[in-house]
Amino acid sequence: MPSEAPDGPDADPVAVAREIALRLLSVRDRTRLELERALAKRRVPAEAAREVLDRLTDVGLIDDRRFAGAVFDAQHRRRRSTRALRQELRNKGVDADLIEAAAAEVSSETDLAVARELVAARARSLERFSYQVRYRRLAGQLTRRGFSASVVASALRELPSDGADVPPGDVDYTG
Repeated sequence: MPSEAPDGPDADPVAVAREIALRLLSVRDRTRLELERALAKRRVPAEAAREVLDRLTDVGLIDDRRFAGAVFDAQHRRRRSTRALRQELRNKGVDADLIEAAAAEVSSETDLAVARELVAARARSLERFSYQVRYRRLAGQLTRRGFSASVVASALRELPSDGADVPPGDVDYTG
């Protein structure tokens, strides 16, 4: 049975902070701000939290630059746009310069490739619907994942039509 850090009034706040931070880091990488928030939520004194987080940063267990790079490296697997990933990193407290440095290492064609993969995977489950319904649903899904209108249009340009439907750009919705 793993030893738990004591939470009583005599507990060493640095030891408690270290235990909490290491437990969180054993699950997945986290940003410094995520760990600061978690420690504050557990009522760890700010000075003890800062001491532990500084030490974990010094030994390389907390590295926001590496974290941002890993988020962009997983872009294909997660099927999210560069814009959505930037926002996610901002929400996790990663510095804007680190976000831009990580985003700069991503090819300009990556968003389109990710969107095409998403369309290919999702289109199969929508085959029973008309072209217009497939188009709308896929466009909505891509938009919710943060892809720009131009990427959405380019990815959906290759959506196979069943021949009976008119592409959405040629439909009169004024009705």
